[in-house]
Amino acid sequence: MKKTVFIILMGAALLSTTLTASTNVTTMKADKAVAADPNDSYAEIKFDATTQNLGKFPSSDPIRKCVFTFTNTGTAPLVIHQALASCGCTVPNFSKTPIKPGEKGQIEVTYNGTGKFQGHFQKTITVRSNAKNEVVRLTIAGDMTE
Repeated sequence: MKKTVFIILMGAALLSTTLTASTNVTTMKADKAVAADPNDSYAEIKFDATTQNLGKFPSSDPIRKCVFTFTNTGTAPLVIHQALASCGCTVPNFSKTPIKPGEKGQIEVTYNGTGKFQGHFQKTITVRSNAKNEVVRLTIAGDMTE
């Protein structure tokens, strides 16, 4: 019985070592395939700021707007595919027109606190694009008072 348990444990250890070595080789191959060619063109989105504080405002005037400005620092046109807010009270608006390399663009965000609880809030906007950094998260925060 002890021999059987020992053989099973040794087999499992050998299999684990083989799988780990195989995974490392695959990872190295994947890294080589992903390595960027200096001649390839790509878009890259760089925001001036990824967070904005809307400050304190009364619930009697619950709508606030802000603008996130970005630059395409890549070498190919940038296309924003999607901007999704974490809540229906936050609405992002952006241009579907490609942004040329070196040009700036904007995402306007409107927060509507009508009927929402007073106090501190924080909302995120997930921006998806064809950029090298495909997903960027923006954050707005503020305090709605009485």
